[in-house]
Amino acid sequence: MSLEAMVEDTTHLLEIWVTGWAGCRGYETRREGRFPAALRADTTHEWEFFAHDPSDAEFAALAATTLEVPARILTVLTNDAARYTFLAQQHGLNVTSASQTMMIVDMDTQDSEDPWLPDDDLRWVPSRSDGVHHAVVYAGDEVAASGRVFVVGHTAIFDKIVTEPGYKRRGLGSFIMRALAAQAFEHDVQTGLLLASLDGQKLYSHLGWTAVCHVLMLSASDEGSDLSVG
Repeated sequence: MSLEAMVEDTTHLLEIWVTGWAGCRGYETRREGRFPAALRADTTHEWEFFAHDPSDAEFAALAATTLEVPARILTVLTNDAARYTFLAQQHGLNVTSASQTMMIVDMDTQDSEDPWLPDDDLRWVPSRSDGVHHAVVYAGDEVAASGRVFVVGHTAIFDKIVTEPGYKRRGLGSFIMRALAAQAFEHDVQTGLLLASLDGQKLYSHLGWTAVCHVLMLSASDEGSDLSVG
């Protein structure tokens, strides 16, 4: 299937992404009607519900379930953010994040070889546990950058791509992405998926990724966290 055809079926992409994101983090998953949900056991200790362009009635049902517990989150993928911002207000939910974007890449455009670190004082350690591939860059004993990837079918889901504050602007974000891509190629991967923060969008665009749609995080509280990292 072409990348364009996959983007047309964002509902299916969301299903794949939730499976991979939950796999990266060891989260339990379930269904809420036709929509996926994940238990964020390490952060909110509550369920997060995911939907792509739900109908008004579906949104109302998801909002009601989300409102049952303040720590619950409803995340909507859409290219009509104004509509769901309005619906959130109608149902008593707050927009806690509106800056993230789902992005996709054809893995044939990515390098399958292990990358070289930009500085001799750095070292990187690849590893794998419970199906999750990890890449960590160290400066001495200190973590400078890290990330992980989990493969679902023919899709690699990248997650928690982090460069620590003291090591930014040294090309480590690009290095981690390339290191993870090389690990993902141990599988028959065709596509890459991730959710990107504003800063991440610049990096991933430079690496050939393209935007699929916007991501709105909604909650009864006014606190939110970046799905790609938090």
